Amino acid sequence: MHDFNFEMNQYLTYCRTQKRLDGKTLKAYRIDLTQFGVSLAAAFPSLSSISELSPAILESYVATLHEQFKPKTVKRKLASLKAFFHYLDYRDRIVSNPFNKLHIKFREPVILPKTIPLPTIELLLSSIYHQYSYAATDFQRKNALRDAAVIELLFATGIRISELCSITPDDINLSNRTLLIFGKGSKERLLQIGNDDVVHTLLEYRKCYLPDIKRTNRFFVNQAGRPLSDQYVRRTIRKYCSLASIDMHITPHMFRHTFATSLLEADVDIRYIQEMLGHSSIHITEIYTHVSTAKQRDILMNKHPRKDFRVG
Repeated sequence: MHDFNFEMNQYLTYCRTQKRLDGKTLKAYRIDLTQFGVSLAAAFPSLSSISELSPAILESYVATLHEQFKPKTVKRKLASLKAFFHYLDYRDRIVSNPFNKLHIKFREPVILPKTIPLPTIELLLSSIYHQYSYAATDFQRKNALRDAAVIELLFATGIRISELCSITPDDINLSNRTLLIFGKGSKERLLQIGNDDVVHTLLEYRKCYLPDIKRTNRFFVNQAGRPLSDQYVRRTIRKYCSLASIDMHITPHMFRHTFATSLLEADVDIRYIQEMLGHSSIHITEIYTHVSTAKQRDILMNKHPRKDFRVG
């Protein structure tokens, strides 16, 4: 398909300049579309133009995707293709959209979010603060302070690791305890930092790291004075899990899952949780209703009318 690369580049330019999509989304689109073009060129070398694509060819490609990827990944890649062909149809680059005659529906397995037991988070934080209090050098004490601030903020707000690493000094106001987050699709949300101890740690951290914060224009910086990376946070969690003898693989995103599940079990309205997490749809947040087993147990033990029966 000699015209595929040209049309793809035109589409990506449109996504960047007109739809104002962020860099990560554009990168994902380019990967998905390039993969599609390479696959078709190998499987159907006689195809000379995008307009020759048929529903049968697309069905063949979908089958190939299912052989290589999990359903969630296949769903995302197909969404990229559908958006591309919608653009081609809208710009009259193709006579008809082959996706209009294609009915794709497959069951995507529900993967429940993994949460961290609250005593484990308490133990992890205790390990960090112990390192801070009993550090042998100022360098170690300073690093432990930053590590405490990072983990505290992840758990206190439920933000994504990418959002944490992108926080600028202007985004966080410790006087009124607010945090401005630019999430997926550059959507803004304003979060409150409610815990006094967390605010105190963040204030101490800022005072200690202020020169580096000003120079990098990032609130979180590493020991070299550069913006903090998500890899550093992952290593930090592994380090303190080892020190605290925590036999559990903990990722930064698990703090987000635990944040949401804990609030749900505390009877917080799911729509408030949706807003705090920055989910575009309530259906995304509803996944957490499946993991609140402790809350289910409490409801069924104390709310179900069978508890009042006297049948013995």
